[in-house]
Amino acid sequence: MQHSNVRGPCKGGIRYHPSVTFDEVAAMAAVMTWKCALVDVPFGGATGGIVCDPKKLSRGELERLTRRYTYEIAALIGPDQDIPAPDVNTDAQTMAWIMDTYSMTTGHATPAVVTGKPMYLGGSAGRYEAGARGCLFVLREACKLKGLDLANATVAIQGFGNSGSVMAKLLWKEGLKVIAVSDSKAGIVNKDGIDIPALLRFKTETGSVEAFPGCTPISSADVLKTACDILVPAAMENQITIENAGYIKAQIIAEVATSPTTPEADLMLIRKEVMVLPDILASGGGVTVSYFEWVQDLQQLFWEEEEVNRRLEHVMVKAFREVCETRKKYDCTYRAAAYIVAIDRVAKATIERGLWP
Repeated sequence: MQHSNVRGPCKGGIRYHPSVTFDEVAAMAAVMTWKCALVDVPFGGATGGIVCDPKKLSRGELERLTRRYTYEIAALIGPDQDIPAPDVNTDAQTMAWIMDTYSMTTGHATPAVVTGKPMYLGGSAGRYEAGARGCLFVLREACKLKGLDLANATVAIQGFGNSGSVMAKLLWKEGLKVIAVSDSKAGIVNKDGIDIPALLRFKTETGSVEAFPGCTPISSADVLKTACDILVPAAMENQITIENAGYIKAQIIAEVATSPTTPEADLMLIRKEVMVLPDILASGGGVTVSYFEWVQDLQQLFWEEEEVNRRLEHVMVKAFREVCETRKKYDCTYRAAAYIVAIDRVAKATIERGLWP
C-alpha cells in the first residue's frame, strides 16, 4: 500500500503476521508518510504485509513466500519508486531475498531496492540498531526537559523482538535499570534490574524470556503497568488503551512500536501529565538510517558506523527540538506538534509541486 510519494519514493516496512489486515497496512503507510516528513528525509509512506504465521513456516517456505510476493509487486517497487524495509517478523534475510528476486527481474544487481539488508549486500553500518538508537537520542533530550537523570532511570519494555531487545541492550549500556520486559509468550520483572546480556542469550537459547532466572513472571499487559520512569511499548499497535492507561506509572512513554496508544488512552495520559514521545518521532531512527543506506547504495560509497550514528543523532535531536518549538507555539501535545510539523511539510510540498495534468 502506497500512501504518498509527493516528497520522494515511498518507504515502509513489510510485515508477516496472522493479524495483518488491509486497514492496518493502509494506516501504517500513512504513519510512514508523517514519520519521513518529521525527520525530514525525502521519502513518502508505504507498507506491505502478508497474512501468515512465520513461526509455523520453514526457512524454505518463508523464502518461497517472500520471492513470490516480491515477483507480484515487482512493478510497484524500485529504488526510485518504493523501497521496502523490515517490519514485524521480517529481517535482513527477508530483504536479501527481496533484493535478489527484484534484481533477477531487472537483469542486474539493485541493492537500493530495499533497506535493512545484510552489510555484504549493501546494507548500512548501524542499521539494525537505528530505530532503538534514534529513540535513545530522543530520550536523552526528553529527560533533560523532564529533569530526569537518564543514567539512573528505570525502564519497562513491552516487546522483546528486534526493536525491543535492541532498545533494552542500548539502555542497559547507558546505565539504565531495565526492570521489566515481555515478548509474545510472557513477561518478567525484577525491580533490582535485569541482566540484559544474559537475557538476550537466554532468549536465543529458549525462544522466549519466559522463566528467565531471578525474575518474577508477569503478563505482557502488566509490563505496561510496572512502576518505572520510562515505558517503551515496542510490540504491536493499540496496546495502551482506555482500560489500562490509568494504571501507567511512567513519567515518559517512548513509542518504539507503531501506534501503540489509542486516542482515548492518549487523552487520559495527557490528564496524568505523562510525556508521550509519539511513534513518528521516537521510532524515526529506523527510516532515517534506511535513507542513509539508500543514499550509500546509490553512491556505492559507504560510511563507518560512527559517521552513521553521528548523522542519526543530528537528525533526531533536530526533529525533537522542532517538535518542542511547535508544541510551545501551539500549546499542544508532543503528538499533535509532531503531526503539525510533518503534515505542514507534506502540504507545502504538495502546494509547491501543484497538480498536473
